[in-house]
Amino acid sequence: MENVRFFDVHAHPNFAAFDGDRDEVIRRALEAGVFVNVVGTQKDTSRAAVELAEKHGGVYATVGLHPIHTGKSFHDEEELGPSFAEASEGKTGFTSRGEEFDYKYYRKLALHPKVVAIGECGLDYYRHNANDTNGDNANTANKKQEEAFRKQIELAIEVKKPLMLHLRNPSTSSGQDGSGRSAYDDAFSILTTYNLKLETGRRPGNLHFFAGTTDEAKPFLDAGFTFSFTGVITFARSYDEIIRYLPLERILSETDAPYVAPAPYRGKRNEPAYVVEVVKAIARIRNEDEKKVRAQLLKNTEEFFHL
Repeated sequence: MENVRFFDVHAHPNFAAFDGDRDEVIRRALEAGVFVNVVGTQKDTSRAAVELAEKHGGVYATVGLHPIHTGKSFHDEEELGPSFAEASEGKTGFTSRGEEFDYKYYRKLALHPKVVAIGECGLDYYRHNANDTNGDNANTANKKQEEAFRKQIELAIEVKKPLMLHLRNPSTSSGQDGSGRSAYDDAFSILTTYNLKLETGRRPGNLHFFAGTTDEAKPFLDAGFTFSFTGVITFARSYDEIIRYLPLERILSETDAPYVAPAPYRGKRNEPAYVVEVVKAIARIRNEDEKKVRAQLLKNTEEFFHL
């Protein structure tokens, strides 16, 4: 790939937060030598991801159903915008309409030549309380998420593209709820019922915005997965241990824009061009040469997406 120096493997310039300057944001990234993987979260944003990939060289797409969109739940407006607001009870934001995974719809998108992965999909236990699940209890929410997750695993196998995983533990200091459940452990148990590496012919998937422990990472590492990190590593020292633990060959860089802008852009809307700061932080944390790290992360990404 010519003129590329960095790769943001997980960003959302397809979100409503970029409605006013989307093309300008993409232009800034490309001028900075940053290629971008635009990640969908449900039908509308997945379609928009493909449209952006069609429009711009150096831009690719991932399509799928985010676990939080498998049920009606409350979110901010940066994703889909105020036009999606339903019964938000006076809050600023919108209530997700909730989707079942439409295999036929996503399969059609997934077959596009610029779609490089399936997702973001997985398990999100963070919002499991009565206020965030619109009446679904945790068991019902878990079941919906697992059903959608399994269908997306099956789609990834059919189209031979890797998974972009979203795994998030409950909001407790231990990372697990009272039952001791871990989204990472549960997801790995589901994934082991499939032979992804054999059936897709490539690395099975990437753990986006990895925030787990070394113990939670090890099974995925042994199974051939990669791990990506965001701008949060530029200011939060809690990620240093895992970044040093993982082999450099298994690390990817991302922004998760418009969220978690890195230093020195904290407090501003994040964008793909800022992934440069993430790469710098990975090199600093590992005490390795920045040029070496940049080159290896780019190689990792090209291999992961088969570019």
